[in-house]
Parts: sequence; structure tokens; C-alpha cells
Amino acid sequence: MPKQVDHRERREAIARALWRVVEQRGVTHLTVREVAREAGFSHGHLQHYFATRAEMLSFAMDFASEQTSLRVARGLEELGDRPHPRDVLRLMLTEMLPLHADTRATSRMSAAYVLEALHDRNIHARAREGLAQGRALVEQLVRQAVADGHIRPDRDPVTETNLLLALTGFTTLLELDVIEPREVLTAIDEHLDRLFTGNGAG
Repeated sequence: MPKQVDHRERREAIARALWRVVEQRGVTHLTVREVAREAGFSHGHLQHYFATRAEMLSFAMDFASEQTSLRVARGLEELGDRPHPRDVLRLMLTEMLPLHADTRATSRMSAAYVLEALHDRNIHARAREGLAQGRALVEQLVRQAVADGHIRPDRDPVTETNLLLALTGFTTLLELDVIEPREVLTAIDEHLDRLFTGNGAG
């Protein structure tokens, strides 16, 4: 058992090193050798855990998703019992955007993963599946909000889900300092207010 824990911890340390390489130096520096150097491992030692760059990248992305899920879970606990769907959606959206150090790391990791997915069939399939699952969860929340009367019944859940996820497109504008985080939060709140206004939510 201790060996398994150690193995997992070392893989997570490598994943965090990969995040740092992407965040600080960019995806062009994302090589097994560069990540090994960042993690303080020899090239051969790192390959004991990840034989290929794609395998390493996939694990790092899975680990990033886990960390995002943990942050969302902590946020949900803070919202208390039976949180309003507007608050849940706001939490999920803000955790997808590079608004603080943790989300910046995972956001940049996601960008690197998408670039890799465009040229690797296996990574493409994994990335597509993960995004589809995330989108399905948002649509489920929207449909339930409609059913519970928080959102008008004439709103199409599919379209509203797509519009909500389109807000994650603020990522590029934030990363390149085109707009400020407060502007993004204002836009998100404005959109959610319009979606939930006039339905007796409270």
C-alpha cells in the first residue's frame, strides 16, 4: 500500500511540474525532458512513470479536472443546503475561468491539452468525452432549473447551456489582459440575472 501511495504522489508531483512548465514557459517547452527537469527527476526516472508525452499530458489533465471538481465541491459546501441553481452555475463558470492562481494553472493546462488533442486521436477522444460530460452536467442543471420554475419554460435548455458555456470564452481575453476579472464577473452576473429574472426564484 505505501508503494502505491508513493507512486500516486510522484505522478501528481510530475503533473504539477507539467502545469508549471505550461504556465511559466508555454506549451512549446512541454517535453518529457523539460518536465523531468522541473520536477527534479532524471529523464529516465520520469519515464518510469510516464512512457510518453501524451500519457503524461493526459494524466496531468485528469489531475487538473480532479482539482477543479474539488474546488467546486468546496464552493458548493459554502453555498449550504439546497443552493440556488443560479449560484451553482455561477460557481461552475467562475471555476472554468483563469480568475485566480489555481484556475489559471488548470486553464492553461486545458489549452495545452486542446492543442495536443487536435493532432492526437486518443487525446482527442478523451478530451471530447470530458467536455461532453461537463456540458451534460450544465444542461442537466439548466433543465432542472426550468422544471423547478427558476427559468422560464419557453427557454430552450440546449441553447441556454451553449450560451452559458460560451462565457468561458472570456479565458483568452483574460489571459491577454484585454479585460479585467471584475468585468468578466459583471458579465456573468448580468447573463445569469437575465436568465433567472422573473421566475419567482428566491
